[in-house]
Amino acid sequence: MKNNADIANFASRIRENVEKVFLGKTAVIDMLIAAFLARGHVLLEDVPGTGKTILARAFAASLDLSFARIQCTPDLLPADILGVSVWNQGEGSFVYRPGPVVNQFILVDEINRATPRTQSALLEAMAEGQISVDGKRMALPEPFFVLATENPVEFEGTFPLPEAQKDRFLLSLQIGYPDPVSEAQMLEDQRRLSHPVTGLTPAAKETEIAPLWEAVTQIYVDPLVKNYLLTLAAATREDANLRIGISPRGTLALYRAAQAFAAIHNRDYVTPEDIKEMAAPVFRQRMLLSSEASVRGIIPDRIIESILDRTPVPEYRTSA
Repeated sequence: MKNNADIANFASRIRENVEKVFLGKTAVIDMLIAAFLARGHVLLEDVPGTGKTILARAFAASLDLSFARIQCTPDLLPADILGVSVWNQGEGSFVYRPGPVVNQFILVDEINRATPRTQSALLEAMAEGQISVDGKRMALPEPFFVLATENPVEFEGTFPLPEAQKDRFLLSLQIGYPDPVSEAQMLEDQRRLSHPVTGLTPAAKETEIAPLWEAVTQIYVDPLVKNYLLTLAAATREDANLRIGISPRGTLALYRAAQAFAAIHNRDYVTPEDIKEMAAPVFRQRMLLSSEASVRGIIPDRIIESILDRTPVPEYRTSA
């Protein structure tokens, strides 16, 4: 059985490898690692040019998993990502040719440009770890991790993600602009014709992953910390600015994300600070604003911050 030191070591190797090409955003990388170890998927929402695709490529290269990139467009069909059965004249039968989704690490670029039918096919893959082709179900390889990107400021030719699909993402992350030092280093690193991400080598082995998943589930959560988490979720359901608060699936997502976040920081217990750190990434895409809040320009992160500020933080034990 792996322990939290093994998880922290794994996270450190991945973090250092990704930071060779994705600079100045250690917190975002840690969130991504935590989501992967919690067996969740991630939605990256930010303006163009902030490095969403580079972060995804660097993370995939660090894990040594089979990788595929899907560039979403309005004419993308479900068969384009799932694969199709084609007639093999030599064998006299149909032969299935897998689509890009039949890989371990999937980068879905601009997911909101895909049509609802294609998004539905992705939803089945993300929610159930399987796809349906020609009426037959097919299990996807493990680990199976989806990292999708979305441009939140350009809406022409896009299809808003349904709430059910947003709920299947463990975390929604925002990268933001780099600091001046990191941006200057980026200019220096990319003077060459090839991008530095093409030179990354794996920092971990596939065989490490399953034991780490199991170890994350053993991270201790004190009853007081658990009640704190439940109180935060309940507060979203009563907030006047929200039409819909956090579902039980969202509560479970925060629980698992906090366990993984604690583990990558070499702790075998979850603190209230872990809950607070992961609350916004877990909650923001699961919230439905009221009409009045939308008109007033209130954003989910502001509501989450308000709930965190007014919810008492419990005292807690630091071990089981």
